[in-house]
Amino acid sequence: MDGILNIDKPRGMTSYRVVALVKRLSGERRVGHAGTLDPLATGVLPVCLGQATRVVEFLVAARKTYRAEIELGVTTDTYDASGSIIRQENSAGIHREQVEKALSSFRGVIRQTPPMYSAIKHQGKRLYELARAGITVERKSRPVTIHNLDIVDFQPPLVTVEVECGKGTYIRSLAHDLGQILGCGASLKSLIRQRYGPFDIEDAVSLPQLEDAFRQGHWEHLVHPMDSVLSAWPAVVVDEATERLIKNGALVALPLESAKEDRCRAYNANGHFLGVLHSDPEKGKWHPEKVFPDSRQ
Repeated sequence: MDGILNIDKPRGMTSYRVVALVKRLSGERRVGHAGTLDPLATGVLPVCLGQATRVVEFLVAARKTYRAEIELGVTTDTYDASGSIIRQENSAGIHREQVEKALSSFRGVIRQTPPMYSAIKHQGKRLYELARAGITVERKSRPVTIHNLDIVDFQPPLVTVEVECGKGTYIRSLAHDLGQILGCGASLKSLIRQRYGPFDIEDAVSLPQLEDAFRQGHWEHLVHPMDSVLSAWPAVVVDEATERLIKNGALVALPLESAKEDRCRAYNANGHFLGVLHSDPEKGKWHPEKVFPDSRQ
């Protein structure tokens, strides 16, 4: 089975454990997820099976939407509710207008410093491993994009925001940084990923539903085609001769020279997804970047 499951990850479970469960249920060796969710977080976790694991790198670049509950006045070492409290301040004097003004500095392209409790590597070790050993290292800030950021509820000391962002954004860091600007400290109390690329939480399947689908033998109906995450790119149907060239990794001419995107999706006459092609402007042709053999043959 080649495709993607839109899973609603429960609170308290790691993304790795979700993948391990899908492996056990499906018997598929090649299973991976896109966009790790912390154990504290819930919501959309795309899990790729079979050949779909090869499109994870394209899915990572997709926009994500979160509903985040931020607690003012509480600072933790992990930047969220799973950590130890290192500072508490009275946030009673913080008004909605102050929070609105502070949030305005986070919209657009900003620089964000990853938290120590993260999976980023430093000299071969994960930062969270160093943090657990009591070691703090300097982290370089990096650009991330916040497309939209709005308050949806304000019940002090809790502020609930909706965030639409690009890859590499840490919502925990956003909560922490907001607290620093307000001067009272803050941490992430809860987080729901509502959307990831084409996958929405309204269509996500819970783990009990997934396990039941496997027991009933109809879990395949929950699997999305692997090319569904590539729908933003132009698609082209090719003839048999071009199909053979693509399968052999050869450059091909396609009627897409004027396409704005530098990648496209190729299909054969039977509708089988052949692969992802990358444009070669100098030669005016397209080069097969990832080719997917038809597992039904």
